[in-house]
Amino acid sequence: MAAVQQVPWPTENCQSLFEHTIRNPVSTSGIGLHYGVDASVRLMPAKAGTGLVFVRTDLDDFEIPASWRHVAKLEFATRLLYQGVFLSTTEHLLSALYALGIDNVRIEIDNLEVPIKDGSSRAFADMLSQAGFKRQRRKRRYMRIRKRVEVADSGKCVSIEPAEGFSVQCETFFPHPMVGDQRLAMAVTPEAYLSGVAPARTFGFESELAAMRDAGLIRGGSLENAVCFADSGALLNDGGLRFADEPCRHKCLDLIGDLSLVGHPLIGRVVATCGGHAMHVALVRRIVQDPDNYEIVTLDQIEPSVNGLDA
Repeated sequence: MAAVQQVPWPTENCQSLFEHTIRNPVSTSGIGLHYGVDASVRLMPAKAGTGLVFVRTDLDDFEIPASWRHVAKLEFATRLLYQGVFLSTTEHLLSALYALGIDNVRIEIDNLEVPIKDGSSRAFADMLSQAGFKRQRRKRRYMRIRKRVEVADSGKCVSIEPAEGFSVQCETFFPHPMVGDQRLAMAVTPEAYLSGVAPARTFGFESELAAMRDAGLIRGGSLENAVCFADSGALLNDGGLRFADEPCRHKCLDLIGDLSLVGHPLIGRVVATCGGHAMHVALVRRIVQDPDNYEIVTLDQIEPSVNGLDA
């Protein structure tokens, strides 16, 4: 398995005093997992304060901000819907952008679904490496969690609590002999993300495939872009798993992408037990609905002697 290219990433421990964009445009293309459509994606530098914005170039450059306000139906993917314009399967690209510290970028796309690539976010991380990074003059605004916030339902729970940095803990259970109980806890740094999360692929179970196809999903799915666990207890993919706990690591990848929809880099500790896209976004909504849950701060307000303050 080829490693994600290593470059000097713009953030350290996902914390930087200033906002960043990419230095150069970069593009990729491929098939979408659920709708089976071919799409081209081009990442473009954006001004400070822009945020992450999708641009449907096939629809007169219609802009869809990557925000919890515009989340549509959450079923096996994170979909955005803004003024009737739809975009699916955004979570893997958003995950890479968030974990690698990119605040502002225009994401030009010419169809209704982000390409799935190999089922992980590794291709998007490589794109960002190729694009390079540009520090901007605007100070980065963080959402620092002030008290514990939780959403829970039927034994599933996702929570966030105050912490000094940004970390996640994912706990999963799937009744398959190759999966079972899995747990991953990590401080989200570019290095940890690239080595332990970005290569983890989306996954499914043979027993679920027929129902998903009947629902009009996974039209572009194959063993080239997803891990599939067979009813026999084996793995259908040649080459095996990339990690013994690859499903849990991919859930962590999805979690980071969904949390990016809050609109600010977070300072807090997230714990997800058997979570999913719907619960991740429910947590984001629960956070923002009460201003007492958080405060918006710049890094120099937390650490007055931050490296680069006088740059």
